[in-house]
Amino acid sequence: MKIPVLFGPTAVGKTDLVLKLCETYPIEVISMDSMQIYRQMDIGTAKPSKEVLAVAKHWMIDILDPQEEYNAYRYRSDALKAIEDVRSRDKIPLVVGGTGLYLDALIHGLFEGVSKDEGLRRELRKTEENNPGYLRAFLKEADPESYARIHPNDIKRTIRALEVYLLSGKTLSTAQKDRVGDERFLIVECVRGREELYSRIDARVDAMIQEGLLEETRALLEQGCTAQTQSMKAIGYRESIQFLQGLIPTKEQYRHRLKVNTHHYARRQIIWGRKYARKTSCDLSTERFGEKEQKGPIIIERLLEML
Repeated sequence: MKIPVLFGPTAVGKTDLVLKLCETYPIEVISMDSMQIYRQMDIGTAKPSKEVLAVAKHWMIDILDPQEEYNAYRYRSDALKAIEDVRSRDKIPLVVGGTGLYLDALIHGLFEGVSKDEGLRRELRKTEENNPGYLRAFLKEADPESYARIHPNDIKRTIRALEVYLLSGKTLSTAQKDRVGDERFLIVECVRGREELYSRIDARVDAMIQEGLLEETRALLEQGCTAQTQSMKAIGYRESIQFLQGLIPTKEQYRHRLKVNTHHYARRQIIWGRKYARKTSCDLSTERFGEKEQKGPIIIERLLEML
């Protein structure tokens, strides 16, 4: 049996699809979100509400404290165990989320074709310290595809991409494409028109601030988290810390920066999704399907056929 994966950018509407599917099918959700794994981080991660969790059991949510670290290796192992548990009880595992690295780990496993070279890594890191921005410029020239996928502030993954290129002569993106995919997974890419998606993102940001994102961030800092804590580097918390520290002068500037950064993040998620040739796209745009009440059944019917 195929294992469906709903992948798409933040605020595209994945949760609504899950709720509709649960009306007909015995689904349990395997979350594929690198931030919803953390306890006490509910508002900034847009974690499913208690009402949603009551309708569909969710795995891979609230499994770590905010100070703990996690990675794609652990996600793949934990997610596969959850999938087998769900299937053993004759339920349908539905993987849902927008973390591209986790999706890649599930579909292809993890690329380990080039061994680590700590000396080279130290040299690259030192070069970046002496010439800020150099590694990003180098990556853009050497591996444009990885450059587009990797966040500008993600030095760790930038160094890994350059390490693979320098040691093997192949780009990381090319090496990753050479891997054989796990054909059990069926990717369903959820998309919307850009303006509509950005409007939904902006509304979500406004709601997060109204619901207490700053207060949630302040509480996490009081519990010992810092700007360097892995979980606090996520969009929403990073900007909130900057505002609380006075690095962003006004609340309106804070709100604007959070919206713009989330737009950029959604764009990176969309670019990541383009790398998968074997997938089915579900366009959730209201301008394509008309009023919200009318478009839902059309999308859901397509998804149900895949299950």
